[in-house]
Amino acid sequence: MEFWTATVAAPTRSAEFARQAEARGWDGMNVVDSQNLSGDPYVCLALGATATEKLRVATSVTNPVTRHPATTASSALSVQRVSRGRMVLGIGRGDSALAHLGRAPARLGWFEDYLVVLQKYLRGEEVAFEDTGILDEAAPLAEKLGLAHGPAASSIRWIGDGPKVPVEVAATGPKVIGIAARQADRVMLAVGADPKRVAWGIETARQAAAEAGRDPESLKFGAYVNVVCCDDPRVGRELGRASTGLFARFSVMYGEISGPADEQQTEVFRNIHDRYDMTAHGQEGGQQTTALTDEFIDGYAIVGSPEHCAARLEALLDLGIEKFAVAGPNFLAPSAPGREAAGRFTEDVLPRLRS
Repeated sequence: MEFWTATVAAPTRSAEFARQAEARGWDGMNVVDSQNLSGDPYVCLALGATATEKLRVATSVTNPVTRHPATTASSALSVQRVSRGRMVLGIGRGDSALAHLGRAPARLGWFEDYLVVLQKYLRGEEVAFEDTGILDEAAPLAEKLGLAHGPAASSIRWIGDGPKVPVEVAATGPKVIGIAARQADRVMLAVGADPKRVAWGIETARQAAAEAGRDPESLKFGAYVNVVCCDDPRVGRELGRASTGLFARFSVMYGEISGPADEQQTEVFRNIHDRYDMTAHGQEGGQQTTALTDEFIDGYAIVGSPEHCAARLEALLDLGIEKFAVAGPNFLAPSAPGREAAGRFTEDVLPRLRS
């Protein structure tokens, strides 16, 4: 059972954030990879790792378009060495990082091919040049240089010994869940905290694993969950509204809803899709947040007292979720109510779950 907190990639604040996260009992620190909105995640993760002893660090999440798989592997392995084995590579198809380049998330086939190559690099295996994904229009073959000798294939030659960097795939729709079940070391479901939706995601992954010849029981599961520990539900909903809208959008990114949803949830999902403003991504006051009803937030997210939050999380543990990436106000939230909610989670919720 792991609980991870999240932050933006802010190089000047990463070390202190990591120190505080470790002191407050968090198991890990997630850092976003969105080059137009924040700094370089690997710089921040390295700084966080050197400032701590046990805290694990992860990209949450990188994507297969803005970085070549060899570059991603090299960056992850660098943090793995600095952290002495505490690096986790979180990856998805891409969202804000690509939207701010005028692009939608990566195509499914491209994403799975990228994961296959990435895993080879992280295992120290060779990758055939034709599988590196570099287009002739970008760079011709090295044979045109007339070299006396050169590498016959691509690999990370300095990888050395030590544990492999685990790859966790953030997944919402059934096709990406299937890709994660085939290629990832952990499936990180981003479907909300409703047990029906999480159970659907787990079953979808297990079916895909079985069809691919992978033992479904070998799969590891985590979940992104929006959590606000606050006795006043009205205050809690407002504190979690922006991040809940951000994550809920993934279930309706292309207009079709992924996972089970009743009639009222369906209407909210569709309104989120129609109103989503990427220029206010994850921000309070974005027009997409007006789509969220109280009932939707209460079901999709976890908002309430320590007892309520612990019970909702325990229900997901019973389904097989072993890792929680918690979204919502953290201990450096700009508002006093946000910081109080974050403190109550670590002081009153985590002890209940770990006792």
